[in-house]
Amino acid sequence: MSFDAEAATAAYIDGLGEETLAQAAAYTTGNQWLMLWGLFVSAVITLIIVRTGVLSKTSDKLASRGFVVRVFSISAVFLVVSSLLEMPWSIFNGWWRETQYGRTSQPLMDFLGQGLLALAISVLLVGIFFVAIYAFIQKAKKLWWLWGGAFTGVFTAALMVIGPTYIAPLFNDYQPVPPGEVRDAMEAMAVEAGIPTDRIFMYDGSRQSNNFTANVAGIGGAARIAISDVALDEATLDEVKAVTGHEVGHYVLGHVWDGVLLTIIVVMASFFIADKAFNPVARLFNAREDIGDPTTLPVLLFLVGVIGMFTQPMTNTLSRMNETEADHYSYEMVNLPDGMASALVKTAEYRNPRPGTLEEWLFYTHPSVERRVRAAMEWKANQPKG
Repeated sequence: MSFDAEAATAAYIDGLGEETLAQAAAYTTGNQWLMLWGLFVSAVITLIIVRTGVLSKTSDKLASRGFVVRVFSISAVFLVVSSLLEMPWSIFNGWWRETQYGRTSQPLMDFLGQGLLALAISVLLVGIFFVAIYAFIQKAKKLWWLWGGAFTGVFTAALMVIGPTYIAPLFNDYQPVPPGEVRDAMEAMAVEAGIPTDRIFMYDGSRQSNNFTANVAGIGGAARIAISDVALDEATLDEVKAVTGHEVGHYVLGHVWDGVLLTIIVVMASFFIADKAFNPVARLFNAREDIGDPTTLPVLLFLVGVIGMFTQPMTNTLSRMNETEADHYSYEMVNLPDGMASALVKTAEYRNPRPGTLEEWLFYTHPSVERRVRAAMEWKANQPKG
């Protein structure tokens, strides 16, 4: 009797139970609506900051100071004020709702403390970024969007070098995987793929999230593969091998660099459109200065956010292609389709495994769990283990 990939897929997904599937669908749909509500919140905050003139007042006080100090300070004030205004929304969206769905066990004070740390880092990095962007606007004039997009690529690459080594450890504890069969298997896979074994870590992802996750981050000597303690605690050896194979695939196939290139293209396009649409949008917020004035930063960022909503289907499509490639790499490397399928099902608790076609195209950065499990079962049918 031949193996029925479709029936096996249904068994994996249906095995979650109706209650879990319904909760996953509700959580996922809610996240999608919250994206739209987030845009509304951003518009309100932009309106408040522009109408109160807090950035114009900051600019006036620093009129005698140099360009760098003025732009950096305006950026810092904007980040601090907008974060304070956004705090109730952040607590609801980022902590309370996650707690209600069982997606986090993080205490509120730790959530706020890490948010404060993230704000401090953002003040420094975002300030540097926008000093450069406004310099391009003033010097390059009509072609600022081209230079700005190119600089964004360089800036993103720089963050990928310093992020894993200097920033990520401020939020989580990264350690080598404990000795044992799991570590032995992961190191053997790393050696096979030509990856230094000291670049595979486990981290206390349970501090922020109860989700089953792993990731690849960084470029060059800073590149690393990290698996959450949640995944290691819940996973079988075959699941760890399958997931590690997927992350190794991202590493070997250079998907991080794909992300950098995509960022450059999207940011260039976003800056170009923002440049053309800026004046009429600025008038809606009662901002009288032009795009070259850093006091209009909230309007520029709101515009880029809106544009990002429209570019999201394209970026998500490319992301799903990379995820599919990484899955395929894992199958070829370890040939554990059932390990992959059972690991994927554990992510279905926070990602509706059976979205509609349009929903998946618009919102999903990964192929749906059902689609990925089906691919695993089709691989099993065509190339059975052993």
